[in-house]
Amino acid sequence: MQLVDYIMTLIEEEKLNINDRLPSLNQLTHTLKISKETALKGLNYLSEKGIIESEYRKGYYLKRIKQHLPYRVCLILDKMNILRDRVYQSFLETIKDHADVEVFFHHHNFRVFEKLIEENLNNYTHFVIVTFFRENPADVLNKIPPHKRIVIDHLERGLEGEYSCIYQDHRSDISDALSELLPQLEKYKRLVLVAPPEAFHAKDLIEGFESFATRYDKEHTVIHGVDEKLVKKGDAFITFDRYDKDDVDIIRMVRKKNWQLGKDIGLISYNDTAVKEVLENGITVISSDFHKMGREAANAILNRTAVTLRDPARVIVRNSL
Repeated sequence: MQLVDYIMTLIEEEKLNINDRLPSLNQLTHTLKISKETALKGLNYLSEKGIIESEYRKGYYLKRIKQHLPYRVCLILDKMNILRDRVYQSFLETIKDHADVEVFFHHHNFRVFEKLIEENLNNYTHFVIVTFFRENPADVLNKIPPHKRIVIDHLERGLEGEYSCIYQDHRSDISDALSELLPQLEKYKRLVLVAPPEAFHAKDLIEGFESFATRYDKEHTVIHGVDEKLVKKGDAFITFDRYDKDDVDIIRMVRKKNWQLGKDIGLISYNDTAVKEVLENGITVISSDFHKMGREAANAILNRTAVTLRDPARVIVRNSL
């Protein structure tokens, strides 16, 4: 705090202006008679608040005259779609009067993600992160101090310390949801899970689906895409294609064969949208509460507590089943 007060005094006396380079680490330690470790703690504090920023091999530069809000959050999402927008809007609404929030996207590119973390470790008070990579991100995530780390949507393994995680359990969700839907599923002869192989959570969903089918002795199969030749009257489909193309293909096929959705063919789709509420008089969905996910991530920061919360999916029964 001695170093912080010194820098703020330089700003007040107009000896430091926006984009000016700060005195070097050696100059600061000599002037203030403090250790390099202590000086770095002070510089990191100013970086977290967004007052200064570091440039690789160049030093620290003044970027803001004063701290406006107590927190500065780096929100890293995998992509932007309607579900991620729910997380973002809810997070922002909950924390808006307490934090500056900057949003980045890695698009499942591990190198982009790694660079985002490594270049910004000292620039934020907290990191809120959606992962989903083919690579194991544990080593990169562990570079973030646990109290600054909030992982959402996916339960990552091998992370150190007490950190916050708000996650979906896809394996349990599909099993629990299908168990709840047993009365509606009785009229169907076979359950069909459409599992695109590129989906990051396909493995967990397949395991949960097969566990349910085995427990209740249900005829079942897993396919990777909708193929009219593989479809039989009496099939009930569970889909989780991120673009909902499988839902469209099933509805087109039902219309083509003059079958009735909800009678000859059943359809359960993952993640609710306004379109699914009205399409074909309503599509039955299994959907997590993404608004809650964003809200709980913000509350973990505001309450300064490490939380581990499962965001269980809920079932909405509509005409398609």
